[in-house]
Amino acid sequence: MPTYEFRCKTCDAVFEERRAMSQANDPASCPQGHDNSVRLLSVFASVGATAPQQAPAPRGGGGCGGGCACH
Repeated sequence: MPTYEFRCKTCDAVFEERRAMSQANDPASCPQGHDNSVRLLSVFASVGATAPQQAPAPRGGGGCGGGCACH
């Protein structure tokens, strides 16, 4: 179940709620009980990740094994 982040327009509290995607736009009450919140756009960032290693390209030609005249 995804976690959505909200900000209360009354007290500026930022809080999270886990809910189904079908309920993503439903109203949310802040921890102080105010019903005036908006959903924030959450951004995922991965710091320090390296690029995935790629397998070396096959040698000797295409899928025919390299022994045909298609090279």
